[in-house]
Amino acid sequence: MGRLKIRVQPGASKNEIVGFQDDLVRIRLTAPPVEGKANKALVSLLAGILRVSKADISIVTGQAGREKLVDVAGLSSDELKSRLAAASSKTAG
Repeated sequence: MGRLKIRVQPGASKNEIVGFQDDLVRIRLTAPPVEGKANKALVSLLAGILRVSKADISIVTGQAGREKLVDVAGLSSDELKSRLAAASSKTAG
């Protein structure tokens, strides 16, 4: 199981991976940070990018904050970073 540290920016103009800062992944989400909408948007975005089911993604800590610790079943940490980096480079520029 791979684990990611994520910092989200809810209420952005589009859903995107902004980049990496040390071991932290920065992600912008269009969803507002109310009633779990940003968390649901994060899980949906990660599932699509990582090509896993939403059920394979769980937010371990940070449900009510910007910084989150997320577990992804079925992928190693290296594979997670590789897939996120590829998705980040597609949205950059």
